[in-house]
Amino acid sequence: MEYVYGLEVVGHIPEGLPSPKVPPMNVLPEVVTEAFGVALVGYVASLALAQGSAKKFKYTVDDNQEFLAHGLSNVIPSFFFCIPSAAAMGRTTLLYSTGARTQVACLISCVLILVVIYAIGPLLYWLPMCVLASIIVVGLKGMLMQFRDLKKYWNVDKIDWSIWVSTYVITICFAANVGLLYGVVCTVVILTFRFPRAKTLNLKDVKEVEYKYKTEDNCESLKQIKIISVNNPLVFLNARKFHTDLIKIIQKDSRSSQPCEDMNKCEHNTLLCSFSNGSCHGEALRSCPSEPRILILDCSGLHLFDYTGVSVLLEVYTDCKSRHIDVLLAHCKASLIKAMQYGGNLESDNPVFFESISSAIDAIRIHRVRLTAGNYSKFSEQSEV
Repeated sequence: MEYVYGLEVVGHIPEGLPSPKVPPMNVLPEVVTEAFGVALVGYVASLALAQGSAKKFKYTVDDNQEFLAHGLSNVIPSFFFCIPSAAAMGRTTLLYSTGARTQVACLISCVLILVVIYAIGPLLYWLPMCVLASIIVVGLKGMLMQFRDLKKYWNVDKIDWSIWVSTYVITICFAANVGLLYGVVCTVVILTFRFPRAKTLNLKDVKEVEYKYKTEDNCESLKQIKIISVNNPLVFLNARKFHTDLIKIIQKDSRSSQPCEDMNKCEHNTLLCSFSNGSCHGEALRSCPSEPRILILDCSGLHLFDYTGVSVLLEVYTDCKSRHIDVLLAHCKASLIKAMQYGGNLESDNPVFFESISSAIDAIRIHRVRLTAGNYSKFSEQSEV
């Protein structure tokens, strides 16, 4: 095969395992750069195959446990001068095709490899390399068929499609570690530019919180409530956009609503109307509502924040106060409450933080019932005079 036909063969396979020795650390400065790339590519490839197997057979994978196992599987063989190990797409696909489902299949493969190293190795000297290559190509058939996913990527997100294709081309043209580094850097850069432009807020209706009202008057009195859900983490990348989007919603709501005229004028008209017709004062009160507007921020989606994000929340609270808008925060984590209380002075006679949106609405109803009772007492005194 080798001399007559010119075919490359496997060649000599050393028998047995070398005796364990401490790796020479003096060569570390010369190989640290390449070793980092090999470790990164090996871990990412192993994790990707583990996650693919978990998705295929419906179980979960702990990334930290995979990282620990991958590190130990390379630290221990380093004393035997083994090459770095990682999960292989070809062997994994080959195991799938033979019906493997558990780690027992990997144990059997390891036993067969030990048999080859200790006994069958010399018999594989004349095995052509093209035979091994054909086995690998057949095993990689599943990976090559992933090109079918390009249509899905294009329909879902064209930017992901571009990253996929460009990373593949660079990996083929240069090396796996170069392609992986390009893919990671490109993804981080694009994410940095896209994250500040992502939608940060979602305007909810009061009915969406599954809150039940006893009378229509309660529903009328709660029309001034706006519920806004925070969808993304609030960090320095999107804090300014969060503030801008929120101010736009408030300004739009201010333009759409028709604010009442001067309060004294409203009370005066109500008083005159009560003398002319006893049943008119109720309509007048409803036409000139004295309740301040309420803004409820649903922070259930706010899982991550930094100092800039907390500062923006405090700035929003101050701006809304100047616009005569009461701000209530629902579903806040303890760390967020502590950060806001430490970062600024929340001047308010009423509670600001609530466990849920429903509890916040309950507090608003109780407060307005008391306020209405006080106004009614005041109106009765004026009518008596």
